[in-house]
Amino acid sequence: MTKESSKAPPLYPKTHLLAASGIAALLSLALLVFPSSDVEAKKTTLSLELESPAEQLTQDQDAAEAVQATNETTASPFAQIDNSAEEPQETAQVEPAPAPVVEEKKAPTHREVVVAKGDTLSTLFEKVGLPATSVRDVLASDKQAKQFSQLKRGQKLEFELTPDGQLTTLHSKVSDLETITLTKNDKGYAFNRVTAKPSVRSAYVHGVINSSLSQSAARAGLSHSLTMDMASVFGYDVDFAQDIRQGDEFDVIYEQKVVNGKAVGNGPILSARFTNRGKTYTAVRYTNKQGNSSYYTADGNSMRKAFIRTPVDFARISSKFSMGRKHPILNKIRAHKGVDYAAPRGTPIKAAGDGKVLLAGRRGGYGNTVIIQHGNTYRTLYGHMQGFAKGVKTGGSVKQGQVIGYIGTTGLSTGPHLHYEFQVNGVHVDPLGQKVAMADPISKAERARFLAQSQPLMARMDQEKATMLASKR
Repeated sequence: MTKESSKAPPLYPKTHLLAASGIAALLSLALLVFPSSDVEAKKTTLSLELESPAEQLTQDQDAAEAVQATNETTASPFAQIDNSAEEPQETAQVEPAPAPVVEEKKAPTHREVVVAKGDTLSTLFEKVGLPATSVRDVLASDKQAKQFSQLKRGQKLEFELTPDGQLTTLHSKVSDLETITLTKNDKGYAFNRVTAKPSVRSAYVHGVINSSLSQSAARAGLSHSLTMDMASVFGYDVDFAQDIRQGDEFDVIYEQKVVNGKAVGNGPILSARFTNRGKTYTAVRYTNKQGNSSYYTADGNSMRKAFIRTPVDFARISSKFSMGRKHPILNKIRAHKGVDYAAPRGTPIKAAGDGKVLLAGRRGGYGNTVIIQHGNTYRTLYGHMQGFAKGVKTGGSVKQGQVIGYIGTTGLSTGPHLHYEFQVNGVHVDPLGQKVAMADPISKAERARFLAQSQPLMARMDQEKATMLASKR
């Protein structure tokens, strides 16, 4: 043996040898449990190749439909509008994987552009490689084709081109309900419009007023138009200019129009409840056998009265009825025989009741004025208008709630407001203090049919509110 071979191997501490043995054992176990990245990558590729494009897409759609069906089964049809708005997001979270697969399958002749500020149809054509001069040919091919030139920011246009760059199809989604398409044929381009028919479901919202009604309703998820409708329904009992208090609350069930799980519009209010200063008012929409719809209390009395309480929605009372008020312009004591409602210029003014228009024109210090005679007993006056609504003229007739003009500052006025007067048998009275009779209740012949519709709606409103409050505890 040589000197080198006769050398003894180096000695290591026993603790080091034990540690090395442990690490070796762990590495062996890891190799047995976890396959290599190369093997895993091959498995993924193989699974994709085994599925045809049609099978992959079908499976993705089935998965999405299954998820959607599950959501529809568990979600209450009277869920808050915020919940319905989240449905598309939930679907997007469930199926993120198909997106890149679909993109890969798009033909190289497919182009998409999104309308930005300053874009025209010509600039969009240039972005996809089409000559701007071809826009004229496309728009001239069909009378309705010019709708493609009515662009909105954020609107998406999809182009299908031939391999040599000629336009074959132009497609765009105008709204959630409507799409338009131009398809090339032997004579040029044919225009086609597809309008989706939405399904209708019921939605529920609850709100508590801590500022203004409009702000609280918006926070609850109620649209501006439905908020106005609610104010109109309860406008006979609640003066939204002076009666609203912090802590007042409302519940509303309304029709909601839906396309592919997305809310795209609203229908009428089906039932509602409004609590004002501790007193609760209810309303149910009912269509009688003649096809006429109106709102009634839960027990069948009409919500409609001879006069609405406030001719201007959400206005502020700037001056009340007084026999000894100092006039702000004339600077002397002069009776103020009406109520002033301050609101932004152009705010609509409504007729307080059905009647005949005695005047729609100028009247001294009142400026632009409308005077309405209601039967033989009552008369109302609306002064300082900016202008009159279309069709309102002296000698004509108006219906309760019809817009007759707009807030202005004509005549002796220091700012935009409505001066509103109420007369009984020729005598000025305080319009805020008038008590008027209700319209006819549900007829006896239709009462059973009405209750069959109203009672379930009121019960569901109670159930939805209880469920919502319990979830917040």
